[in-house]
Amino acid sequence: MIPFRQRVFLVIFFLLSVLACNLPQVAPPADTIHPSTIVALTVNAAINSQPPPIPSATNPASAVATETLTPIPTLSPTPVFTSTSSVPLVSVSVDTNCRIGPGKVYDRVGGLLVGESVEAIGKDPTNQYYYVRDSEAPGGFCWVWGYYATVIGNASILPVFTPAPSPTPAPDFELSYAGIDSCVGWWAELRLKNTGPVTFRSYSLSIKDRTLDVSLTDFGDGFVDIGGCLTSGIVSELAPGDVYILSSPAFVNNIVNHKMRATVTLCTQVGQGGVCVSQTIDFQP
Repeated sequence: MIPFRQRVFLVIFFLLSVLACNLPQVAPPADTIHPSTIVALTVNAAINSQPPPIPSATNPASAVATETLTPIPTLSPTPVFTSTSSVPLVSVSVDTNCRIGPGKVYDRVGGLLVGESVEAIGKDPTNQYYYVRDSEAPGGFCWVWGYYATVIGNASILPVFTPAPSPTPAPDFELSYAGIDSCVGWWAELRLKNTGPVTFRSYSLSIKDRTLDVSLTDFGDGFVDIGGCLTSGIVSELAPGDVYILSSPAFVNNIVNHKMRATVTLCTQVGQGGVCVSQTIDFQP
């Protein structure tokens, strides 16, 4: 049998239990989170709030290379080449002598004809003569007077050559067309003037009818001027300052209005000996 005190204690405990079951349940605050949930959220927030990883410094080029633009190459304009010759060329408007020096006192060793062009090598200090390449001249070079010359190219690049001292004045003469005459055939009359200090005693002559492509030659001691069908005159020498008419060989065909070219060589000794000089002219009767 249960003692009285224990029975009283059990009754009180039972009553307290009944009363506890009937008390209203109090919900936790709405913004209150279980401690374990708070810990989980804090960890996730810490993870999510970390900054993005920094590229490794061991290979910085790998991070920059994707943002670097490849430079576009600069195209250079294509050079335009002209047909201008880099070597100056000399041509003449009138057939011009080519001499061993820049002046009439020098011997004639060749000539530059209209329509020809030769390479210019240099010029004299006065810019009046050009030193040109001429395969027919001794040494392959000679001087051309610039009065009738035209330079094709840049003449300023030509070096200036100082010529050798001028020699003793050389024989020289002027040649010009004086007319035509006829008897048996037709021939040209050529005017000679001795402009040098030396007397001439013989000659050679070459004349060409360029229209018919016919050439004739002649030579002799002394100088003959034929008038009509008779020999009108002859002189044995042409002294300094003398003027005389030299008749060419006769052509079978009439040469009126034909294009003609004559080259006359005068020499200081008979038999085309001594010192000789030549002149060439073009004319049309």
